[in-house]
Amino acid sequence: MAKPPPPPADPAAKPRRKAGRPTSPKPPRPQGARKAPQEPQAKVAVPPADTPPPETPTAFGADQAQLLETLSMNLAKAAILAQGAIAEAALAQADRPAALSPDPFNVAPAMSSVMTSLASRPEKLFQAQADLFGRYMDLWASSARQAAGEPPSAPPADKRFKDPAWSENPMFDLMRRSYLLTSDWMNGLIAGVEDVDPAVKRRAQFFTRLLTDAFSPANFLASNPVALKALAETSGESLVKGMQNFAADLERGGGALRISQADYGKFVVGENVATAPGQVVWRDELFELIHYAPDSESQHEVPLLIFPPWINKFYILDLQPTNSLIRWMSAQGFTVFVCSWINPDLDKAAFGFDEYLEKGIYRAVEKALEQAGTDRLNAVGYCIGGTLLGAALAHMAARKDERIAAATFFAAQHDFEEAGDLLLFTDEHWLAEVERQMDAAGGVLPGAAMADTFNALRANDLIWSFFVSNYLMGKDPPAFDLLFWNADQTRMPKTLHMAYLRQMYGANALATGAFEIGGERVDLSKVEIPLFFQASREDHIAPMNSVYRSARLFSGAAVTYTLSGSGHIAGVINAPSARKYQHWTNDALPPTLAEWQAGAVEHPGSWWEHWAAWLRERSGPQVPARDPLRGPLSAIEPAPGSYVKVKS
Repeated sequence: MAKPPPPPADPAAKPRRKAGRPTSPKPPRPQGARKAPQEPQAKVAVPPADTPPPETPTAFGADQAQLLETLSMNLAKAAILAQGAIAEAALAQADRPAALSPDPFNVAPAMSSVMTSLASRPEKLFQAQADLFGRYMDLWASSARQAAGEPPSAPPADKRFKDPAWSENPMFDLMRRSYLLTSDWMNGLIAGVEDVDPAVKRRAQFFTRLLTDAFSPANFLASNPVALKALAETSGESLVKGMQNFAADLERGGGALRISQADYGKFVVGENVATAPGQVVWRDELFELIHYAPDSESQHEVPLLIFPPWINKFYILDLQPTNSLIRWMSAQGFTVFVCSWINPDLDKAAFGFDEYLEKGIYRAVEKALEQAGTDRLNAVGYCIGGTLLGAALAHMAARKDERIAAATFFAAQHDFEEAGDLLLFTDEHWLAEVERQMDAAGGVLPGAAMADTFNALRANDLIWSFFVSNYLMGKDPPAFDLLFWNADQTRMPKTLHMAYLRQMYGANALATGAFEIGGERVDLSKVEIPLFFQASREDHIAPMNSVYRSARLFSGAAVTYTLSGSGHIAGVINAPSARKYQHWTNDALPPTLAEWQAGAVEHPGSWWEHWAAWLRERSGPQVPARDPLRGPLSAIEPAPGSYVKVKS
């Protein structure tokens, strides 16, 4: 084995080399030249032999070098994790047929129409370009003033840029303001187009907003100062954790990205959500009927039966004891029943509105009346459960069926003329894609597909905020019961879902009197029982005006309309103890919502007490409280039952 070379000699003992190239020859001395007299050299102090040589300065100290090495290793690890996750996702998707076409929402024709309109009016396009140039000049002038010492302007009320780092750093502040300026200009340009079909224009607006939201600098690591700060402070560990979250979400989605919105392991249905005491007293192929335990010595004679949406699970009405509508209504002296719909599988693919009417609404009414020992009840329909209930009431009116004495609708639509952005997902081009997807799945629509649609309606809140937090920041999703419920979607049977989309959103058949159910063409104006409609001011799924138009369809009934603050969920699930938001009341029902609002009275807090007062007047006298264990129907198992626990 060869010996290693000897170590170099001590630099202190080695003579210093003269300047110049080491191979340069010495010039010859001229003949006859004399040596110039040399000046006496000053003596150089020689340090003692034990004095260490001076340290060579380096760019990084030992600690800094270690941090740099750790950062480099973590960045490499994050890259490997991301590449591995993407490769596994690609393999998982390789054998599957493409679920959708390259343009499932038919955006290309809409954008083409908008661009053609803009091109046909060059003066308007020139004006828009000039406006954009002017905005950028203002931006540069403002940036120059800030560079000269002027304090930065207050940041906009945009949750994406709420961190002070966006405004404190001039580079990121300029990036933020430039993005907001361009995004606002682009969305305004599309909104200003006049000679395009309103539906086409709305589609172009929606997807332009999706595009501009996606390109926010907050969504990219290199342009997000908050994510970069976390990266530096953790030596890259935040990004490693983020890529672990990314890989886990890809695995959870079977190769498709399913962004986690909550810590799903923190909640268990029946243990820390959906815990109101009660009993399942009926079970069949379509639903479980839950009879909740009383929370008072006596109850109103007329029971209350709630029909939640079948697209979600009912426990939004019973998340936590503090905000449980079911618990609160029981404490107010009402006998509460809930129809817990089955999470349908392939065997329910052919179930449509007729089955959900006869085997759902009517059978639940029958069994609740049998259990309560009465001949009538009051009913509640939430969201699409309310759409079905409204059709059922019209069917009952045609058949002279008087078992439902009064009805309440939470965020429910019957007139879909102004049904919001969900109308964008109901044109025939998109419906054909959905139908193809359901056929490929054997006749049901996976719950995740509907979740993706609803998330797209509020992309910044329900997609990009979690993308940034989970992946760029490496944070764990929050333990939030509402978001846990939001992700617990159910499947949709093909026949029912396609009929709902085509007949309600597409043809608006229920409002025009063209809808048939249970062998009857139903007319909502024939309903004569008292009705209570609740709408939420910021509801994007059942917009307040859409609900108002729906209320006015029931022209033969005494209708009470109430408007609450907040949105589709928080506007409904707002316990009085929370003291949040507000609500408006008006006994009249004029032709338009604007007129109703002009005469409405604002009240602080929840609308529940207002509704309970309305319901008490229609719920009969007090009777001894009904024990679910002692009714005519045998108790099957404790609430919340089994159907609600079935995962999609």
